[in-house]
Amino acid sequence: MTILFDLDGTLIDSTDAILQSFAYSYEQTSTEIPDDHQIESLIGYPLDIIYQKLGMQHSEIEHHVGLYKQKYRQISKDLTVLLPDAKEAIVAASKFARLGVVTTKTARYSKELLEHFEVLDYFELLVGREDVVNPKPHPEPVLKAVEFFQCDRDKCWLIGDTLLDIGSADAANINSVAVLSGYNNIDQLKTLTSFIQKDALSAVNFIKKTGITATI
Repeated sequence: MTILFDLDGTLIDSTDAILQSFAYSYEQTSTEIPDDHQIESLIGYPLDIIYQKLGMQHSEIEHHVGLYKQKYRQISKDLTVLLPDAKEAIVAASKFARLGVVTTKTARYSKELLEHFEVLDYFELLVGREDVVNPKPHPEPVLKAVEFFQCDRDKCWLIGDTLLDIGSADAANINSVAVLSGYNNIDQLKTLTSFIQKDALSAVNFIKKTGITATI
């Protein structure tokens, strides 16, 4: 069995760090800062795509991404927390599955955060934004993990909180469980899956109970 975890909204909450980093990038360029809710609705996409969806000109995006990362690295550890029962979910999953992370965050920062929370060693693989050409919801990040683990598709699961996560798993032809601890609500998630749990630990327990026999 293989279980792939998303990060933001699934295992960690770094909303404050994300919002402050976006605000910093706009402040440094004397640009009007978008509404927090507008930014939160886009969490899960890569940074360049978020800036694009926020209406930024293509020529300005790279500079803003750089400013964002500069600030995020300074504050991310202090302003990020593990979600309730997230560590318990990781430990429980490790007892019956091989574990990986598939995220649109930069792998470097993701590894630093997981190491900070003392859970990095539970994961054999972390696929970050710089590891793929096409981020979620494209299947490439998940397929990269499937290739690494050499797992049977019916015994490979992804746990995530957004349609981007579930869409990527569907496109890669693996199982998925959506969780309600993050950025998409139940009505949104129901458009892609009927496997919905309240958080990562509930999702792990669901997989442990049904994962052997569930079909895609």
